[in-house]
Amino acid sequence: MTDTERLDDTAEEARIAPGGAPVPEAEDTSLDGLDRDRIERILDAVEAKDVAAVAAAFAPLHPADIADLLEQISTGQRRALLALYVDGIDGEVLSELDEGIREEVIEALPREVLAEAMRELDTDDVVDILEDLEEPEQAFILESLESDDRAAVESSLSWPEYSAGRLMQSETVAVPQDWTVGQAIDHLRSADWLPDQFYHVILVDERHRPTGYCTLGRILASRRDVPLTQLTEDSFLTVEATEDEGEVAHLFNKYHLISMPVVDPAGRLVGVITIDDAMTVLDEEAEEDILRLAGVNEESSLSDRILDTAKGRFVWLFVNLLTAILASVVIAQFADAIDALVALAVLMPIVASMGGNAGTQSMTVAVRALATRELTGQNTRRVVWRELVVGVINGLAFGLIMAGVAAVWFGVPMLAVVIALAMVATLASAALSGIVLPVMLDKLGIDPALASGPFVTTVTDVVGFFAFLGLASVMLL
Repeated sequence: MTDTERLDDTAEEARIAPGGAPVPEAEDTSLDGLDRDRIERILDAVEAKDVAAVAAAFAPLHPADIADLLEQISTGQRRALLALYVDGIDGEVLSELDEGIREEVIEALPREVLAEAMRELDTDDVVDILEDLEEPEQAFILESLESDDRAAVESSLSWPEYSAGRLMQSETVAVPQDWTVGQAIDHLRSADWLPDQFYHVILVDERHRPTGYCTLGRILASRRDVPLTQLTEDSFLTVEATEDEGEVAHLFNKYHLISMPVVDPAGRLVGVITIDDAMTVLDEEAEEDILRLAGVNEESSLSDRILDTAKGRFVWLFVNLLTAILASVVIAQFADAIDALVALAVLMPIVASMGGNAGTQSMTVAVRALATRELTGQNTRRVVWRELVVGVINGLAFGLIMAGVAAVWFGVPMLAVVIALAMVATLASAALSGIVLPVMLDKLGIDPALASGPFVTTVTDVVGFFAFLGLASVMLL
């Protein structure tokens, strides 16, 4: 059978729904095939219990699009879809799903469908799914795997959570370091099984310790008699299985790696991490930092229950309440000044808002720089000085603007001077605290993304109100 005939047969099979019913031919679509019209067609087909129409709509979709669909629809719609058509839910779809939705989908799948879906995945994807499941589901999935895959998954699960051992896939392509290109090619062609995707052939010594790796491209482009040691890449790095996955992702990003061998404490090869998994970690850490900066649980998602969401946000809202009370205590010390000149109460929110925004800007820069290792002990002093100068410059600029506004608005020349000076002091302190506090928290081993916000807000509010109201008390009353 020719390749063309095979493709024709495959295409014909794709147009057959479960049970042998013909499926209407799906239109061509881009990779981003999940639009509103398609979602509505799928939901209409589910409501009508039209399996053929659902299959036709699912056929051209990427697994990520199918996962996106399952996350966007309601719980009731999701259950109805899964009860009607589960053939579109394979291992790749499960690996793309949000953790909260994934558990619900797994519970709804028939056991034989779930077992087949998990057998399709590489060990790293199986581990990623198992980590979030309860013990009964974990046991069933492990039992459904082939013995070799089960042993590899259990080995990965034995490593600490969020470590390179949990992130790696156990399937590797390794050959003796003294082989030639021809021997490697013959080995790859005769192997009973290879990973679905791999980028390097890893060279190992007699103790199975990696000594280098070669890209497939260089192997295929070289003569058969060339030793593999002449083709090794300068980018070769290994990482211990106990290393934190965040550090692994940083190494991938810093050195532009495609894959990285993982070794045990004795230096023996136990797995490999590929770029897709490293980029997933970077994406998760960036999302985690954004949520923590806002005082939101990093595990939050749009699929969480209302009560869980409320409880997750309560703690940091309470911390912010305490800091707001502290700022109010400062304001209370100048109650007489506010009573004597109502304009102070009118202008106070401007001072607080400008200080808060300036502090958030510096804090965001600092947290990102700490996360990406750009802010280090060697350049901290220079970065702090830079942010302070930026704060002073912006303070002068906005101080002059507000001085003009206050003079025209209230007709009190000294009030214009007061707010100008207060604006300089507020923006300078905000910029300084926004960079210094995250650095200090990081030195103390506290996640700056989680704890910086309330502290920076407190400093900017207290300094801003104290500077503005204190100067007004001295210069106006």
